[in-house]
Amino acid sequence: MKSADRAAATGLPARNLAVDAYRGLVMLLMMGEVMQWAAVYKAYPTSLFWRILAFNQTHVEWAGMGLHDTIQPGFTFLVGVALPYSIAARTAKGQSFKRQLVHTIWRSLVLIFLGFFLRSTGASQTYFTFEDTLTQIGLGFTFAFMLAHCRPRVQWTALGVILFGYWLAWALYTAPGADFNWAAVGVPANWPYNFHGFAAHWNKNSNLGQAFDVWFLNLLPRASRFVYNKGGYVTLSFIPTLGTMLLGLRAGEWFRSSAPKIPIKRFVVAGLVLMAVAALLHYAGVCPIVKRIWTPSWTLFSGGVCFLFLAAFSWVLDVKGYRTWAFPMVVVGMNSIAAYLMAHLWEEFIVNSLHIHLGYSVFAIFGKGLEPLMLGIAVMLIYWGILYRMYRRKIFLRI
Repeated sequence: MKSADRAAATGLPARNLAVDAYRGLVMLLMMGEVMQWAAVYKAYPTSLFWRILAFNQTHVEWAGMGLHDTIQPGFTFLVGVALPYSIAARTAKGQSFKRQLVHTIWRSLVLIFLGFFLRSTGASQTYFTFEDTLTQIGLGFTFAFMLAHCRPRVQWTALGVILFGYWLAWALYTAPGADFNWAAVGVPANWPYNFHGFAAHWNKNSNLGQAFDVWFLNLLPRASRFVYNKGGYVTLSFIPTLGTMLLGLRAGEWFRSSAPKIPIKRFVVAGLVLMAVAALLHYAGVCPIVKRIWTPSWTLFSGGVCFLFLAAFSWVLDVKGYRTWAFPMVVVGMNSIAAYLMAHLWEEFIVNSLHIHLGYSVFAIFGKGLEPLMLGIAVMLIYWGILYRMYRRKIFLRI
């Protein structure tokens, strides 16, 4: 029995293959850090090929976007896409709104504390940090669930209020002056990525998010006083991150309301409009596109990119029917939490085990410069093999 037929027989919504495949790509990009393209580029500094790959496996310094920067918004967007399906499945099973809300709150707490756990690996005590992917999603997930039960107009209004309110709060906060002590917040005085003029409100570690974290994070037990985040990430990003989930929520509801048709045109139009608006805000100096502090324009721009990814996967898989090639991504996408945990907890163990049992020279078979890549490929194959075994045995980690 096909999944669609099985879903019809049980009253449950069918799985969306395009969503699973897109989620799988996102997780593969995250796990793929182990292949260390940047390290290979250092060995071949004149190679344009490795330069492009290295750029797209690292985060941009501040403004802009590379492929690696699409991972967190993609994962967050897909949480929103999956929400209408999850609600429909639980409702079909007879679960009340109250029971679903309790489960959602529990899930939010698990995501937040799982983020603490993963960030505290190797630390001397719990490392309370709120800027990682799981914690950011956890902080906003319950709100997204409640908004999923509202009319589309309310959802769009909530998105507008969230993004405008967040922008206004940062715009009203005092921008760094000419005598600002950049060294005190870990930013070189001549750092070339700082903005000037009105956009300076969104400069690294001199903004509202930084001020909030200096107050908030030091209320929690810490090994040492929090002064700044080296990457410029902030806790308050969870607010516009909720906006990314709401964009995904709209995509998920468009999927369901258009079934059996695929609303590809709507996805493409939404993606292009969001990216155009964000680019206009960025180049006008109104609100720069910065992932690390999740500016409202970043929410719009990255959300637009997510819509285009979703449109591409849906067109290839559902419209054209080319599905076989996506199987490796579907295996990963259907077990995204397991994949996330593997990448954060197992990498060192697997790398050490490979070196112990196979030595070092086997990974330098194509030269020392490609050794990190060959080792990373071996680790990725092990990751996927485990996930495939879980897929075959129908073992899926859920929160």
